[in-house]
Amino acid sequence: MAEVTESQILAALGDIRAPGQETDIVSMKMVSGLHVRDGHVLFSIEVDPQRGPALEPLRQAAEDAAKAIPGVLSVTAVLTAERPSQAAPRQSAAPPPQARPAPARQKAAVEGVKAIIAVASGKGGVGKSTTAANLALALSVNGHKVGLLDADIYGPSMPRMMGLRGKPTSPDGKSLNPMENFGIKVMSMGFMVEEETPMIWRGPMVQSALMQMLRDVNWGELDVLVVDMPPGTGDAQLTMAQQVPLAGAIIVSTPQDIALLDARKGLNMFRKVDVPVLGIIENMSYFVCPDCGSQHDIFGHGGAKAEAARLGCPFLGEIPLHLAIRETSDSGNPIVMSQPDGPHAQAYRAIAERVWEALSAEETGRAAPRILVQ
Repeated sequence: MAEVTESQILAALGDIRAPGQETDIVSMKMVSGLHVRDGHVLFSIEVDPQRGPALEPLRQAAEDAAKAIPGVLSVTAVLTAERPSQAAPRQSAAPPPQARPAPARQKAAVEGVKAIIAVASGKGGVGKSTTAANLALALSVNGHKVGLLDADIYGPSMPRMMGLRGKPTSPDGKSLNPMENFGIKVMSMGFMVEEETPMIWRGPMVQSALMQMLRDVNWGELDVLVVDMPPGTGDAQLTMAQQVPLAGAIIVSTPQDIALLDARKGLNMFRKVDVPVLGIIENMSYFVCPDCGSQHDIFGHGGAKAEAARLGCPFLGEIPLHLAIRETSDSGNPIVMSQPDGPHAQAYRAIAERVWEALSAEETGRAAPRILVQ
């Protein structure tokens, strides 16, 4: 089967017109962020922010047009409203109708998934993705059915870390089957685009893509879905916290003060949107010299544990800075699987057990630890 091209997609979208317009959405430069890879298509349609909710039929028509092209397996089309589009209607002299109050947004559950936990950090470079991957694997080794969602749209790393290549399949052109390795179901934007391809997307498109990767994926029956969050506290993080029924969040930090300052911001964000914080993990906690066996606190030591105590938040454990953890993650064979009897794998499994106990406590209705931010 011939490879689907961007030109074919644009040609199909050239037949789509916005309501009240005589020109197609391609000619009006409403289509942006187009990516095509192995039959999977992603693009955004820029619209007037005030008309966004009413233009869902336009989005669906564009998606259907792209799906009709032979060789297209799936289409992700989203509306983005970063700026007014050329499709904005002319102002009417008549006054607008009385606006109705917006209904409260409900956090719709993900079918088949019992609990969703977010692994987050206030800043990048603290080993959050490595921690998320090994935590998911540790939960699986401990006997639970686990999925892993790579929510870092701009820097997806789970395909490499989990040793996965190729692309997801689609049974119906509307949903995707996740990739799988080590008994873990995985979904990532990294499956949709080449590893070197930058994702030049605006915030609304990222938010919509996140929701589609979460809800339009056939996760099956899972005890827990681990979400590797993007670093920081921006739009993507708020989208997940506000629209996804998170059972809890885990904060990853290194011991030094500057990392803990950002971790505190991440923790406070979850607190503001009523997401229980299951605990803090101190990553790169210490370094043990392989030659002499002495311990070196390169980034300090114990800062995350002290911060957890200060904030009234559980401390889940510490992971050392070790070459094997980095090498096994880079090679796609994380240390929980490649060295299951080693001390580092056992540390991840102990943390996974504490996380599961915290999840069980949430399910039975015990009050979550109160977080005091000073």
